[in-house]
Amino acid sequence: MCRNIKTLFNFEPPVTEDEIRAASLQFVRKITGFNKPSKANEAFFDSAVDDIARISGQLLASLESTATPKNREEEEAKAKARAAERFGS
Repeated sequence: MCRNIKTLFNFEPPVTEDEIRAASLQFVRKITGFNKPSKANEAFFDSAVDDIARISGQLLASLESTATPKNREEEEAKAKARAAERFGS
C-alpha cells in the first residue's frame, strides 16, 4: 500500500471529508502513475477521485468496531518513531 495513504477508520476525532479526499487522491495517483493528469485526462482523473472518496466515505460510515477509537496524536507519534528508526532521522 502507498505509504501516503493513512488508515482512516476508528479514530477520535472521526475522519474528515478532506482526509478521505486526500487518501482517494493518493490512491488514484498511485494506480495511474500521474501526479497531475494531462488536460485530456483531468476530468476522468477528478471523477475517479470523487467516486473513490464517496465510496470510501460510505464504507467508513458503515463499519463498526468494538475496539476503543485510536488517538490521532498517539498514532502520529508512533509513526514518526518508526520512521526515525527506519530512516535514522
